[in-house]
Amino acid sequence: MFNDTWPESTSSTVSGYPAQSDKNFLTRSGWRIGLSQAWWVFAAASFLVSVPVFLQAPLVRQLPLLSLAMTAVWFWLGRLLLKRPATQLWGDLLLGFSWSWLAGSIYWGWLRWEPLVHLPVEAIGLPFALWFLLKGNRQQATVETQNSFFSLSTFDFLLLRGQVGNLFYLGSLFGTAVTDVYFYLTGLIPYWRQLMQVEPALATPILQNAIAQVRTGWGTGWAVVLVSILLGVGLWSLGKKQLHWWAFGGAVLSTILVDSLFWLVASMA
Repeated sequence: MFNDTWPESTSSTVSGYPAQSDKNFLTRSGWRIGLSQAWWVFAAASFLVSVPVFLQAPLVRQLPLLSLAMTAVWFWLGRLLLKRPATQLWGDLLLGFSWSWLAGSIYWGWLRWEPLVHLPVEAIGLPFALWFLLKGNRQQATVETQNSFFSLSTFDFLLLRGQVGNLFYLGSLFGTAVTDVYFYLTGLIPYWRQLMQVEPALATPILQNAIAQVRTGWGTGWAVVLVSILLGVGLWSLGKKQLHWWAFGGAVLSTILVDSLFWLVASMA
């Protein structure tokens, strides 16, 4: 089966994607190889959630069209990497990232004044991600029967290989949804609107009022609950022995890091 389950040994049907075996983890070497690659996927997913946020934020505010156009660059680079055996895994991940970048460019470029549409815009790629995952699972049955993926078209191959990128996107979207829920539960939405309507130099009083509300018992309590949910879902994903779930887990857990950094910046205002 040609999916991204951790390998049993150093051999791989396709470079960049480990071959699946029904007898996973029977050897120590297979465990080490699988775990090493899983941590690389986790690290890459965490990087793609956390670092681009701070790069895209100033870019999309000043040059929204450029940020939007960069989506095509990420997609093109992802497709390019996907076609090369040694980089297929990373191309897959980058294609999933392109959905997050596209949504961020649209919302923060033109719609950031209205928090109510944030999550719907971020979910712009959700139907496609779910469809690709469902089609990919069906294609696996065909590949198992034929015992070769080389007869598949480029589109079918993309469907089959989309699990890492699409699970990364879903993990990122899940983290965004949890963060938005916190804003609604703690009454931070009005501060969101105010921040989007003032110049950065005038944002300090708004941030201070928002942080004061976060530090109340209600705000702290919900922070503990929602962080626990993120931790639980993220750690559950890392318990899986498949790389796409480690991409999902990396995206979910890095949400805690991003939110913490934003809280720290706001606290220092």
